[in-house]
Amino acid sequence: MAEWIEACAAGDVDEEDVIRFDHAGRTFAVYHSPDDEYFATDGLCTHEHVHLADGLVMDDIIECPKHNGRFNYKTGAARGAPVCVNLKTYPVKVEAGKVMIQLD
Repeated sequence: MAEWIEACAAGDVDEEDVIRFDHAGRTFAVYHSPDDEYFATDGLCTHEHVHLADGLVMDDIIECPKHNGRFNYKTGAARGAPVCVNLKTYPVKVEAGKVMIQLD
């Protein structure tokens, strides 16, 4: 059954940036878009399992810090070599200033 988990405070993620969130042995990445929306994906690159929170965010793209593979963090779509496997994305909502992620 899906549950909503508090990942961080909305103010913890600067606009056009990403932070790492760990929960129950899993790593996630939480993004704050230039449109003032929040998104969440798995936190490890699908290529070599590097933490995406150490990467660079540009518009709706996260670039992996190891080999510069790119993903659209809104959809999870792989957007640049060497990555070819999409990221899993998670529903996000903001309640009372807290960023909540729905985990399944």
